[in-house]
Amino acid sequence: MIKIDIAGTLMQTLPVSKATALQVVDLLTDRMKKALLDGHRIEIRGFGVFEPRPRKRGMGRNIKTGASVDIPKGRSIRFKPGKDLRDIEVG
Repeated sequence: MIKIDIAGTLMQTLPVSKATALQVVDLLTDRMKKALLDGHRIEIRGFGVFEPRPRKRGMGRNIKTGASVDIPKGRSIRFKPGKDLRDIEVG
């Protein structure tokens, strides 16, 4: 599913135009990105939690060359699925 699919679902569910549906999807994703960049946790009940996490500095390895690669410390985003999402059987 891509952004236009989500906008299409909005258009089928609500009386909105394609442009408005795309604006809503863009607004939602922009706000989520900003919240995560600011270090905030996002919880969507029944779906899951997006949470920025610190990442330690470490050493990795380039798979092709075998050379050691320095991995700088930083932040990554963790997604923990909610109970309703975990209960879905995929396959």
